[in-house]
Amino acid sequence: MGQGKRIMSAVAVVGAGIVGASVAYHLARRGVSVTLLDRGPSPATGVTGKSFAWIGGCGGDWPGGARDLRESVGADYRRLETELADVTVRWTGSLTWTETRDGRESRLEAGRFWVGGSDIATLEPNLRNPPERAVHTPSDGGVDPVAVTNALVDAARTLGARVIHNSAVTSLAMSGQRVEGVWSATGFHAAETVVLTAGTDTPTLCEPLLAGVPVATPPVCLVRLAAPAGLITSIVACPDFEVREVRDGELLLTLPLAAGTAATSSEHVERNALRQVRTAFRGSDSCRFLGHRICRPPMPAQGPVIGFAERDRSVYVALMHSGMTLAPTVGRLIADELVTGRPAPELRRCRPRRLAP
Repeated sequence: MGQGKRIMSAVAVVGAGIVGASVAYHLARRGVSVTLLDRGPSPATGVTGKSFAWIGGCGGDWPGGARDLRESVGADYRRLETELADVTVRWTGSLTWTETRDGRESRLEAGRFWVGGSDIATLEPNLRNPPERAVHTPSDGGVDPVAVTNALVDAARTLGARVIHNSAVTSLAMSGQRVEGVWSATGFHAAETVVLTAGTDTPTLCEPLLAGVPVATPPVCLVRLAAPAGLITSIVACPDFEVREVRDGELLLTLPLAAGTAATSSEHVERNALRQVRTAFRGSDSCRFLGHRICRPPMPAQGPVIGFAERDRSVYVALMHSGMTLAPTVGRLIADELVTGRPAPELRRCRPRRLAP
């Protein structure tokens, strides 16, 4: 089982999506010997590459320990922008509204503001039928998920990390009750600590140690459209879709899918996406369909699962939604825990042991 060169690292990180890339970068930055293993031919070939990549520290659903991490999201992304030249966030802010309204909607947390009328027209001048009022969050932004992940992986490699692609990890390598590395398509990789950042594969890989981690994988359809530059100026989230300009002249659009959806025809997605955008925005008649992907992001039912799965500290789990939003913060905190041995207070409600039978 497994042929090839034996590689020993202080830490083996499994999965080169945004979370694994962030963990590897922050560890390498602290001088740790790291090996980053991924099943794909390049970084971000899984869920990360299909992400809508909306970055924000307030609003939305923050279950469990995610709420303790959100205040650091903006600062950590801005820090990465200063550390890595290829990390760029489009700090456009967001505009959101729903079909229903209740009393709770009047109480907004700090950093979010009710706007209406002329304010909405200023924020999104091309909206055909703007709502009476919406929530504006100026601190929100968006990133190119593949570009950010590549930047983190390249920086980790420059700092000395080994990066091995086409190396799907098949199992943890056990010696008695202790994990001593991983078995993969490229052989056995020994490590003092294994960090599992493999998304939906994480529960299976850690099954011998941590049974029954509840993870949902709801389908999301992500659509790319060519569009006039500046057609949409912020991140717009309305009842039927979410859309943002990921780069000049290209939009990303998310469309809801019914649970259990296995596949959706390209023709159906194209018609639906173009209809939604052309109905919502003036000047959108020239929009063109570029393609779509179905994404099934891992969503732990009780919020992020982050921490040691074993008392001997040989296996560390990092499973969360949204990884794109939380990755810079989580990577920093995980690296600090592994280097110093001190638990991060921000992760106290994320620990895997709370899910143990």
